[in-house]
Amino acid sequence: MSEPQFFDTGALVAVLSTQPLGRALDYRAPEGGCFAGAFVEVPLGPRKVIGVVWGAGQGDYDISKIRPVIRVLDAAPMRDEMRSFLQRASDYTLTPMPAMLRLATRAPGLGDPPSMRRVYRRGDAEPDKMTAARRKVLAALADYGDLSFTLKELAEMAGVGASVVKGLVAHGAVLEEDSPRDQPFARLDPALPGKELTEDQATGAAALAEAVRSESYGTTLLRGVTGSGKTEVYLEAVAAALRSGRQALVLLPEIALTAEFLTRVEERFGARPAEWHSGATMTERRRIWRMVGEGQAQLVIGARSALFLPYQNLGLIVVDEEHDTSYKQEEGVLYNARDMAVLRASICGAHVVLASATPSLESWVNAEAGKYRRLELKSRYGPAVLPQMRAIDMRAESLPANRWVSDALRREVAARLERDEQAMLFINRRGYAPVTLCRACGHQIGCDHCDARLVEHRFLKRLVCHQCGETKPMPDICPSCEVGGRLAPVGPGVERLGEEAAELFPDARVATLSSDMYGSARALKEEISGIAQGAADIIIGTQLVAKGHNFPKLTLVGVIDADLGLQGSDLRAAERTFQLMRQVAGRAGRAEAPGTALLQTYQPEHPVIRAILAGQEEAFWAAEAREREAAGVPPYGRMAGIILSAPDVAQVFDAGNQLAREDQPLRAIGAQVFGPAPAPIARVRGRHRVRLLVKAEKSAPLQAAVAKWVGQIRLKGDLRIAVDIDPQSFY
Repeated sequence: MSEPQFFDTGALVAVLSTQPLGRALDYRAPEGGCFAGAFVEVPLGPRKVIGVVWGAGQGDYDISKIRPVIRVLDAAPMRDEMRSFLQRASDYTLTPMPAMLRLATRAPGLGDPPSMRRVYRRGDAEPDKMTAARRKVLAALADYGDLSFTLKELAEMAGVGASVVKGLVAHGAVLEEDSPRDQPFARLDPALPGKELTEDQATGAAALAEAVRSESYGTTLLRGVTGSGKTEVYLEAVAAALRSGRQALVLLPEIALTAEFLTRVEERFGARPAEWHSGATMTERRRIWRMVGEGQAQLVIGARSALFLPYQNLGLIVVDEEHDTSYKQEEGVLYNARDMAVLRASICGAHVVLASATPSLESWVNAEAGKYRRLELKSRYGPAVLPQMRAIDMRAESLPANRWVSDALRREVAARLERDEQAMLFINRRGYAPVTLCRACGHQIGCDHCDARLVEHRFLKRLVCHQCGETKPMPDICPSCEVGGRLAPVGPGVERLGEEAAELFPDARVATLSSDMYGSARALKEEISGIAQGAADIIIGTQLVAKGHNFPKLTLVGVIDADLGLQGSDLRAAERTFQLMRQVAGRAGRAEAPGTALLQTYQPEHPVIRAILAGQEEAFWAAEAREREAAGVPPYGRMAGIILSAPDVAQVFDAGNQLAREDQPLRAIGAQVFGPAPAPIARVRGRHRVRLLVKAEKSAPLQAAVAKWVGQIRLKGDLRIAVDIDPQSFY
């Protein structure tokens, strides 16, 4: 018998909350009843908590002690498909349901009644006198188009006092208004003309639009060389979803990409979409959450967590740069947004577009097997052509110990500067230097709480742990031998490379792009926008610069250490190096001037380096697939990582050894257990970490076996266990 969708007053209902209780609890429906999926406030001990009516109550508790729901919140009920998605995601990732529900309720003030607020937006007038502080306020408002903000939010965004905003109100440059807290987003117009498409683009756009109009599940791998115009193609799929009255979601891997992308969306549809990521204000997050649930936000541009918003009628999910590792959540709930996008679409009958110039091997294999449709864009948009790629054999270069830019690369950069073009120097290391060494005793300064070296960040004038975030001032004497003046930076980071570039090219404008060098997402977006408009001659960057940016004047990319990603035992090392090198090289020559990419390497004969230079992408994926298949590892096998942690190292190893001994549930499905062994970074935030790795055949029922296996461990004291299905990293 199907579950009733409405529960009368006093009926038993099961309410799932975000509290770590392990299951839903029984309550009585409030006066007037409630629907399944309703957001409610319920008593839990002496507290009041928010939960969701998950279904009928179990009735396995003393009926006389079951308390009533306090009230039903003024929010659109959670749809059946959303509850199904959370349950199936929980089953797949082995995550408790309360933790999954937390992902779906990340909006402040859900229990607050509708109310008015005083908001501030850009006015038509200009102030009589323009000051630096006033300019900051107006610039902050300009960055967000026609959006309004509270006084506190606007002042904090601009980094000024509230009186500055009030002063602009007096001049009419900023308007002060009473407004409902949650307003619908401006309607997007899919009938507006888009850019003129090439034949390849038009064919791909038509295929995607047809798939979206079918209103049935399917996944398409949209593969196109860098600069081929994939964005314009999938924006036509967005237009098809909007014409059908359905919502669309576009996931981006990096918040810094949103500024340019939002501008393109606004040009295409005549209004700005909802923007969901960690940089959004609390007021805006609440508004987006509510408007998405009411169908008043047609398009959401967001980070991976946007996948858990309460869409009313989701018809399209685009995962841009689908290969990017930032789609994997590595803390809390361990999930891959790319895979969860496919799961959610399969439940609600939406179409998924996985877009990338260098797709993940998983997606490539699914396309080869016919599970995903494959669309190809083989040439760059307009007059642009793909960059030439060459290696610089560093074994033949004579460089001083403190230099990393070869003479060959320096000459190429100088040639670009003479032609008023831009050059980029890429190194995938944040900070100034990865190691600080004492030349008197050899001590390397490490973190007090982690088994990791502290990284010098000269911009911050501090040493920083990239694992726990701990910082300390740069010491004058060695903490081990107490000798002064002998501490030295070892190896290059992005800041040190910027310093070297400024010395080599003193007349050039050097811009360093690294996520930790900017106080806010807005500041980083401004810097990227300025570079695109020609505000820098040399760009120094980490992998941040490899993700979809378009710098029209950039004609040279120099990779300082192309071998960096080939080190270590990560099974995806070759794949990630290939993707990163091809992506960063693709920043060059995206306009009329041709581009060149130079890779500094000590291993020019390495198969991955040779494949990158030759552009033999299909051959590379085929060879990589053969190796993975022979080893029985993803995507041709299943893996799960188990991470045990506690302050007491003996307790962690005892638990790990117990799991290794009691592996009957895994042996029953033919799985193998490796470990326990100290994690590569064996201590993080004062907690010792031990890993076990499970490997099974593709068809093995891995989740059920792992759940039964780890369920044998009783978590005593401060011992914690995390299960990572389909691990992407092994640190």
